[in-house]
Amino acid sequence: MAIEIERKYLVKNDTWRAGAKGRRMVQGYLSRDPHRTVRVRISGEQAWMTVKGPTTGMSREEVEFPLDLGLAQELLGMSLDEPIDKTRYDISFAGMLWEVDEFHGANAGLIVAEIELPHEDHAFEKPDWLGEEVTSERRYSNSKLSKRPWSTWKDEEKNPS
Repeated sequence: MAIEIERKYLVKNDTWRAGAKGRRMVQGYLSRDPHRTVRVRISGEQAWMTVKGPTTGMSREEVEFPLDLGLAQELLGMSLDEPIDKTRYDISFAGMLWEVDEFHGANAGLIVAEIELPHEDHAFEKPDWLGEEVTSERRYSNSKLSKRPWSTWKDEEKNPS
């Protein structure tokens, strides 16, 4: 099982968009247990199931494997809540890969950026379009956003600082 170490930030402006190409994704959650999150994701003609263990700091165990598209569509129909709809953009910056997610539907208006790191204390350069870090704010996790979408948050909740 792999260990996923990532940090998450709000995006404060659109300068990241220059030359960015995105891919649409839909994902639903079959379990949101704090010790085991189970997600089904479809992007184009590809599909995956991901099982994530509990989060400790910015790390968690994760296993991901491909699924047959038809099976994934059936499982997506079994999601606990409305599936997350987003476009993901891969942005290279200072030798690191950033994943910028622009949400649609009930989470429209929310844009976050994530970076996966080889270890928790790995130093990296931050692009100028990054805003507030929200790594430790679980409400920004996709599994929480599927249950309580960003559009339902009060204005003061949308601004973490």
